[in-house]
Amino acid sequence: MAIGPAVAAAADTGALTVWYDGDCPICTAEIGLMRRLDRASAIAFVDLSLPGGCPTDRNARLARLHAQPRGGAMVSGAAAFVAMWRVLPALRPLAVLASPPPVLWILERAYGLFLRVRPALQATARWALARRSR
Repeated sequence: MAIGPAVAAAADTGALTVWYDGDCPICTAEIGLMRRLDRASAIAFVDLSLPGGCPTDRNARLARLHAQPRGGAMVSGAAAFVAMWRVLPALRPLAVLASPPPVLWILERAYGLFLRVRPALQATARWALARRSR
């Protein structure tokens, strides 16, 4: 499968590649925090709102957070968050706590609930951002 230049460049820069929805204010805020914590540039962040940012089905990538360790398998949802936490020293203890299968199962269920309310949260965040910029 051919990948776009943005994905190829991202894969060369980090131990983990994370695909996120750059049009989502919640996602952008979360990734902003992860970028600040990623002092070693261990994560290559790929904004799916930009052209060429998606090596597979864009809609599937936009529906859930996806991450892939260099040379490893793609993970999504709560497992993608845990993969991100694992490469960030400040969040590594959280990754250890979240990694056991029963805990990860609970986190995945919580993530599924979040995804159901995400559109309403996005609308609220966009409204608040627009109001703040006035």
